[in-house]
Amino acid sequence: MTDGERRHPAWVSWASSVGVLAVLATLPFVLKSYHLGIATQILIFAILAMSIDVLAGFSGRTPLCHGAIFGTATYFVIYSVNIWDLPLPAALLVGVAAATVLSAVFAILAVRVSGVYFLLLTLALGLVVWGVCLRWSQVTGGENGLRGDLRRGALADIKVFYAIAAATSLFAYIAMRRFVNSPFGLTLRGIRDSESRMASLGYNVTLHVFLAFVVSGFFAGLAGSIYAVFNNYVSPSAVALPQSVQGLLMAIVGGIGTLVGSYVGAALIIMLELFVSAFTERWQIVLGSVFVAIMLFAPEGIVGKINQLTRRHSQSKNTNP
Repeated sequence: MTDGERRHPAWVSWASSVGVLAVLATLPFVLKSYHLGIATQILIFAILAMSIDVLAGFSGRTPLCHGAIFGTATYFVIYSVNIWDLPLPAALLVGVAAATVLSAVFAILAVRVSGVYFLLLTLALGLVVWGVCLRWSQVTGGENGLRGDLRRGALADIKVFYAIAAATSLFAYIAMRRFVNSPFGLTLRGIRDSESRMASLGYNVTLHVFLAFVVSGFFAGLAGSIYAVFNNYVSPSAVALPQSVQGLLMAIVGGIGTLVGSYVGAALIIMLELFVSAFTERWQIVLGSVFVAIMLFAPEGIVGKINQLTRRHSQSKNTNP
């Protein structure tokens, strides 16, 4: 059982939820447009990181293809508006549907393997998507990408769009949390801990991992669809390997198997990247050093480490009244 799966008292969960909602509601009134845009980006990428956590943290399968699923949704949304002339709500549905179908295809090919083989296979599948987006320039625009004009009317106001992104992110968190805490999610944890034991108990391991992959891909597509509206542009970099690695790092740094750690990881990585790159061209070295330090001193992630320290403090109080 991971740190993120240990239960806190009910009042702690309620207090944390109220605190998070209060912070999210306050940000539009205290942040300037530029910083509110950064907060919006953090919320979007937190959804991507949580979708990866569903597989890596709760199913025992670490994927390197979710950037491709995320970017595919972005492509489809912009293409649907620009070429098919669909209204934005319909284009968003198309983007999520395309990402879900792609994740189902990936799942069919990858669910029968695990460990490093799963990692490498999903890496290869993601590279296939990247190659298609790069070379099929008649449709994807190739290296130039596709530019859209999706944030029209009320959506042009960053405060309005932030509110939509925050609501979408909270919906995704609540939905994924209910999913991983459901009987199905508990079965996934059993598969993560001992796949052979769950198979011997009669559980269909392949089907469970397949469904987890598709659900994970659905939420990655949701993030990619919202990102299309936020960014108004997509290029092959949106489906490239660094996108998948960044999402995985967000989940790991925040705390794998916690879901909420994805918000911490997304905030830390995005803000560090923006802050450090403003002072030096070698910002990747600084980011890499931070990641190494976290892996050495908090391998369970920031939220996981906080949970661990909180439990130790509670246990010490109970043993020494």
